[in-house]
Amino acid sequence: MREMEGDPMTEAEILQAAEQVEGVPVTEAEVGTVTLAEFEQVKQERDQLLDRMARMQAEFDNARKRDAKERTEFREFAVGSSVEQILPVLDNFQLAMKAQGSPEQFREGVELILRQMEEAMKQLGVQKVETIGTQFDPRFHEALGSIETTEHPDHQVLEEVRAGYRIKERLLRPALVRIAVNHAQTEA
Repeated sequence: MREMEGDPMTEAEILQAAEQVEGVPVTEAEVGTVTLAEFEQVKQERDQLLDRMARMQAEFDNARKRDAKERTEFREFAVGSSVEQILPVLDNFQLAMKAQGSPEQFREGVELILRQMEEAMKQLGVQKVETIGTQFDPRFHEALGSIETTEHPDHQVLEEVRAGYRIKERLLRPALVRIAVNHAQTEA
């Protein structure tokens, strides 16, 4: 190597130095006149970029792991707070199963528990899908069957077999319904 940084290197020295740094053979045609200082500067910049790239990769991996951990913790928190709303309902069902009384008293107790469950769902932001009296909407309803009638408009929901639920606009489960088929309207 040259002692003075300003002295130009010979082509043979440049080729030899490039092969040592890169490990790739370089032809004489690819080499121009480069000083040792320029060569060392490029080598130093390359090393800095490689170090920077390795650090960025490590930061990215750490951020990905942190994000996955935060999502898991959030999911656990959300499930926990939802279950807290439902636990009193579960307690009341267990008490009802142990209760002695008439069928009417048992029915009244179950109706109270049902209202309590509906209130818990409401507090969680869960809304019941509107059904009876509305027009059939395949985004929120699933037709289980039809009822022929001339009293109701075609495709109006007449009966709810199973309630559907949503949180805001996200459908959790469609409502199973029976809809009106009015041949007088469809033929007109």
